[in-house]
Amino acid sequence: MLLIFSAGLNAALTQHERTSTAPYGQRVPVDGGSVNVVDDEADGPAVVLLSGLGTPAPALDFAPLGRELTGYRVVVVEGLGYGYADRAAPERTVQNISEEIHSALVAAGVEAPYVLGGHSLAGFYLLDYVNRYPGEVSAVVGIDTTVPAFAAERTTTTAENGRGIPWARLAADTGLLRWAVLVAPDLALPEDTAHTAQERDQLRRMTVWNFGNAAVADETHRIGDNARRLEGVQFPPDLPVLLLLARVTVDETPGWLPAHEEQMQQVRDHEIVVLHGGHYLHRTQSPEIAARTTAFLREHGVVPRDRTTLPATATTG
Repeated sequence: MLLIFSAGLNAALTQHERTSTAPYGQRVPVDGGSVNVVDDEADGPAVVLLSGLGTPAPALDFAPLGRELTGYRVVVVEGLGYGYADRAAPERTVQNISEEIHSALVAAGVEAPYVLGGHSLAGFYLLDYVNRYPGEVSAVVGIDTTVPAFAAERTTTTAENGRGIPWARLAADTGLLRWAVLVAPDLALPEDTAHTAQERDQLRRMTVWNFGNAAVADETHRIGDNARRLEGVQFPPDLPVLLLLARVTVDETPGWLPAHEEQMQQVRDHEIVVLHGGHYLHRTQSPEIAARTTAFLREHGVVPRDRTTLPATATTG
């Protein structure tokens, strides 16, 4: 009886929060639903950012990094199951996800070539995307990205073994997650001080809304399958790739750095940098990531728009 009351109250609060909180971004249709594209529409080359697994609000998560990437047009794609995108989705295969990202960018008017960046499990989709859409990406920037060969050796998750009881979704639907976050709000908040108070409040709410949804659950269980599908797939040798790895992950995960070094063996123009901090580097090291990214992209001809050179009559916002 208590759980039923909790679930009902949680549903009512969620509905109230959703209707009273202004959404951000632009929802665009893809095969299987609608994703959310957040585009700052700034002058300069486009940098497209993809979140890691289960990030409840990618555009908010990347907000501090977006503010640091001056001179670039920063675009965040919130895929199915994330942010303000639909929470139901077709099978979360790398092919489906890459095709959805591509369709979203076309629908949102983000013209190639663009820089493609991503965090954690997005490493799978960066790799698949640049091979599926050759010539559309000018450079890749990975933030502590997962290497498929490394993941394939260490996970047994498959779509088949993901058909049990959805405990994570039950925790969210019954309101247990909401009450846990109410008691300990830091559970749903990033460990940085770069997010604004408004961003942190919305991140807390969206964690409750999106946690454990069907799309993310399916993506989680397909990690092993997707990793094995990408075994042997390489980045194009002439594509510039910058990998920014977290010192904590390198120190605590044997084989993490060697796996990335091996992944880059065939890439002529690449750089691997280990930065101080944990796995969510973009939350704590946004200025350093932006500086490293800008310097790397400049070296490879992707030059940010220098606002000091704009005509006097131009509107810079």
